[in-house]
Amino acid sequence: MIRMRHNDETPNEVNDINVTPFIDVVLVLLIIFMVAAPLSTVNIPVNLPGSTEKTTPSPTNPVFLTLKTDQTLSIGENKINKDQLAAALDTATKGNKNEAIFLRADKKVDYESLISVMDQLRSAGYLKVALVNLAKEGATP
Repeated sequence: MIRMRHNDETPNEVNDINVTPFIDVVLVLLIIFMVAAPLSTVNIPVNLPGSTEKTTPSPTNPVFLTLKTDQTLSIGENKINKDQLAAALDTATKGNKNEAIFLRADKKVDYESLISVMDQLRSAGYLKVALVNLAKEGATP
């Protein structure tokens, strides 16, 4: 019986995963996101249209806060003064600060007045504010 030793001729298996293609793909995606991210934050002045999307269901007893063109406020059908807003909301929501307030404003109300009312809501502790609009033609039910 003859034995031959050929230690340096035995093939070695490589069990490592080649991650080079993976790194290439990740770097290309990183470059794409770095280029595309500033494009999504461009401020362009536009006239915002009304909503044609389907309306979301409202709660059973929503609290509607209405701002009219003469800057008067109403909760439901009751007129209130601006300085009584927090107390009137506490009464209407029974003190529940997590309840959504549905803010309706006439389209002729200036933006500054609307933001002022929203600031009052925030300072009163009501952070869930929904802006109400009318559905335009073509809205899906």
